[in-house]
Amino acid sequence: MHCLEAARLAPSAENVQPWRFGFVDDPIVKTKLVKHAFSGIYRATRWAEQAPVLVVICARLDVVANRLGKQMTGIDYYLIDIGIAGEHFVLQAQELGLGTCWIGWFSAKGVKKALHVPKSYRPIALLAVGYPRQNSVRQRKRKVIKNIHFYNEYGQ
Repeated sequence: MHCLEAARLAPSAENVQPWRFGFVDDPIVKTKLVKHAFSGIYRATRWAEQAPVLVVICARLDVVANRLGKQMTGIDYYLIDIGIAGEHFVLQAQELGLGTCWIGWFSAKGVKKALHVPKSYRPIALLAVGYPRQNSVRQRKRKVIKNIHFYNEYGQ
């Protein structure tokens, strides 16, 4: 619940708080979810079934903040909101010693079917959550700071 509380406190466009978090830990339900979410071209993500818990992050699309906002700016604010809330969740999980993996490669239709997600909600991301194996975290090469910022004007 600490992770969910951290996500709940995330900011969102117009304070819509479009996120809904589903937790799947029942082996039968998880197998059904994996079958529907990670089949066909999404098969490469099937490893997620090994995680003790799969978290499904869905967005409830609000008319003002999401549909009208996108028409005016071209930005899908709900995706930003879900990203912020999801990262709050992930950071709190890290603080608690849990490992997570953000999964974006899955069938949203499959998730909706497997979990009976209502039409007004859109699955945006899945999180595989569990305790990491010792020495299982790979260090990935990161860009150096001088290559990821600018001051006042781009190129300066």
